[in-house]
Amino acid sequence: MSQTAYQTVLAIFTRIYRYEHLLALAGWDQAAMMPAGGNDARGAAMAELGVLVHNTLTDPLLAVAMTAAAGEYLTDAEQVSLREMKRQWELANLLPASLVEAKTLAGSHCSHQWRTQRANNDWDGFLANFREVVRLSREEAQLLSEQTGLSPYEALMNKYEPGMTCAELDRIFGDVKQWLPGLIQQAMAKQAQETLIPAQGPFAIAAQRELGLEVMKLLGFDFDGGRLDVSHHPFCGGVPEDVRITTRYTEDDFTQSMMGIVHETGHARYEQNLPRDTVHLPVGRARSMAIHESQSLSFEMQLGRSPAFLALIQPLVQQYFGAQAAFSADNLAKIYTRVKPDYIRVDADELTYPAHVILRYEIERALINGEIEADDIPALWDEKMQAYLGVDTKDNFKNGCMQDIHWTDGSFGYFPSYTLGAMYAAQYFAMIRKLHPDLDQQIAAGNLAPIFDWLKANIWTQASRWDTGELIVRATGEALNPVYFKQHLEQRYLA
Repeated sequence: MSQTAYQTVLAIFTRIYRYEHLLALAGWDQAAMMPAGGNDARGAAMAELGVLVHNTLTDPLLAVAMTAAAGEYLTDAEQVSLREMKRQWELANLLPASLVEAKTLAGSHCSHQWRTQRANNDWDGFLANFREVVRLSREEAQLLSEQTGLSPYEALMNKYEPGMTCAELDRIFGDVKQWLPGLIQQAMAKQAQETLIPAQGPFAIAAQRELGLEVMKLLGFDFDGGRLDVSHHPFCGGVPEDVRITTRYTEDDFTQSMMGIVHETGHARYEQNLPRDTVHLPVGRARSMAIHESQSLSFEMQLGRSPAFLALIQPLVQQYFGAQAAFSADNLAKIYTRVKPDYIRVDADELTYPAHVILRYEIERALINGEIEADDIPALWDEKMQAYLGVDTKDNFKNGCMQDIHWTDGSFGYFPSYTLGAMYAAQYFAMIRKLHPDLDQQIAAGNLAPIFDWLKANIWTQASRWDTGELIVRATGEALNPVYFKQHLEQRYLA
């Protein structure tokens, strides 16, 4: 019996997923395990595989099969699946394979060199590689812009957050910029009247790792389908069947590695709970990067930094680092909610974090739209850090504009996902608390099921069945409403 056109399309996308599986694990290995001397060969291999994926997606035979499939009888689920496959196909067909390959190679080289250049505060060395990444990203943005009608920056952002516009972001972020500085100052003034006991190190890295693994177990991470490693920049990679998360350690502070693990475990639980019968298809993937970040920030900010969760893990902290006054549940809560404007985004407190994101959004938008050049970034970065957080980063490139890995491989348009994700997370928890008024008591008692069950039913298993707007309305009863984010911050930091 001959297969239908829809079955032909499914077979092709299954093949693409298997290629992407290898790409994902090669990328994880490049960041976490690969010796430095292997980078050029790895970059070439990944570029070659990326071109293979692109060529498979843009093969005219796939276009013929998709057209034929659209005329066949399909169930509602199959129609949604075909819609998502068509969306991925359309994006791929906007770009030539030569550009995909060149950008992959440039990004691999720039990212690899960044690892040592950042440590050496070597902006000039980084810039020499970064200019090529910017050039190719602008070329990509222009091609996408011409064929979609979006601005160049919006065309790149559409890869991560479909449907989001700069006008909408400017409205949302503009509002945050109105109330956030005052809230930061109020919180700092309130905390200045409190007594905080600093944790006394050093904290052995082996103990930090074991604590992290214990917390991952508590958060439901499936170790039969994933693992924890170390990288220069924490991330969640791999594939849903084999999720790889990383963190980084320093012996003088255990708090950042642990909360980094909590953050990445949120990403991992989403991946591990995507519907396995469609995980190889676009409809079975994460809806968008803001939705993905809403999972990590649900774990890190809403749950992980809550007094109830910190009280729950307080015995574990003492078990691995010994008893000291700093490890009382009340003091741990103070440590993890301390507001202090500082350099590093991934280590930032919950209240100053949005300022880091808005700064990056404004700079990368101007860069991709051709309003500034790569050479202009340090001065503009310092200007905005001074204005938004009162932090001086002049000539401090490693803790300033070189601190993130995202731009090194051309991931422009990603940063807004973080604060949008924080807003979605606040909206989720407002709904969960409405359903479970005693949520904090349940968390403190070790019952995290109300959170995980709600996320699994409303977000994880829904994957890309709905567009982002409908997904949120179905989950929470309304569209994205940033008011919940502001209310959450005021309750946690001023109440």
